[in-house]
Amino acid sequence: MNLVERVKAIILTPKTEWPVIAGEPGDTGYLFSNYVAILAAIPAVCGFIGSVFVGAPIVGALIAAVIHYVLAFVSVYIVAWIVTLLAPTFNSQKSFASALKVTVYSYTPSWLVGVFLLIPGLHFLTILGLYGLYLLWLGLPPVMKTPQEKAIWYTIVIVICAIVVAIILGAIVTAIIGVRTFM
Repeated sequence: MNLVERVKAIILTPKTEWPVIAGEPGDTGYLFSNYVAILAAIPAVCGFIGSVFVGAPIVGALIAAVIHYVLAFVSVYIVAWIVTLLAPTFNSQKSFASALKVTVYSYTPSWLVGVFLLIPGLHFLTILGLYGLYLLWLGLPPVMKTPQEKAIWYTIVIVICAIVVAIILGAIVTAIIGVRTFM
């Protein structure tokens, strides 16, 4: 499936798209190079342009964009491992390939709404990326074979862990380079 079709399907018809995704291989290289690499560039590039537009130094904005882009890959990978490790707790299939699929495709809305970083007055619309939480909840049963009654709790625990990962990664970046990015 091509990128545009997948994005459209996961956003507009997730209930029918997750079973399709469940049947696909979860190859890390493929998902990272053909999906994450492209979609994660949206908030990085738009954040760079938006920052420069409001007067941020170009070099600083570029560094922030690169860091944001790299952290998208790191975050997805770490969260996928967390999903894998938590799977037995929620009677789910313990499979990194499946966990990576559910993680990558659940991040889709947060990458797409990165376009709102172009215009500072529209940053508040990035809250629409929270649609990914719903996608995660919908995706766990078909992809991770999670029992429906455990999917909400599995989702909540994953989200809490993802927030902790984001805070830790942000703190590490800030400690190393002393710059808070637009993430």
